[in-house]
Amino acid sequence: QSTFYMNAQPAEQIKEIRDLMERSSRFISLSGLSGVGAGIIALAGALYAFFYLDYDLRYLNPEEYFGGEKPYLSPKTLLVLLLDAAIVFTSAIAFAIILTTRKARKSGQKIWTHSTRQLLANLLVPLAAGGVFCIALLYHGIIYLIAPATLLFYGMALLNASKYTLSEIRWLGITEMLLGLNASIIPVYGLLVWAIGFGILHIIYGMVMYLRYER
Repeated sequence: QSTFYMNAQPAEQIKEIRDLMERSSRFISLSGLSGVGAGIIALAGALYAFFYLDYDLRYLNPEEYFGGEKPYLSPKTLLVLLLDAAIVFTSAIAFAIILTTRKARKSGQKIWTHSTRQLLANLLVPLAAGGVFCIALLYHGIIYLIAPATLLFYGMALLNASKYTLSEIRWLGITEMLLGLNASIIPVYGLLVWAIGFGILHIIYGMVMYLRYER
């Protein structure tokens, strides 16, 4: 029995050391509630775009969409949609920063660490590339692929950054990429798929993270 205790004690110490090393190499202060908040904000933005566009039937009828001309969006409509997307993005980021900072302070963890910088670097590079690509799509008038492209590049960014944070981020990224690929093949439901990816998936992810790590 004493031999078992002596063998078990180093095993527990090794596990504690391993957990400590993992915590130091990963940013684990992400708040699940920030995901819920980001999802609600995204759904609100999508709902505003839905009613502002009065949702042309060509967005809902695949035969009319693929058989005729793509729906035309006036410069005023494009500006409103871009402002809507900018408000959604900045609000979600601000919400995430506030709640994540609060969670880190409550748990006594530092926010700006080496793992944080690695996380941001791996996250921002695909996002920046996706932003430039979406601007190119807008410039060439390929508007119907912008929503799928945002999902695809966002998923790539999450997948790229997942090795520096919680492993659940990887699966969120893969799911976002799959949604983006599906929406790029059938872009007729672009806004709906965008609302699912940035809205519903974020809410589900946030609730899972909250119940698993914060409750």
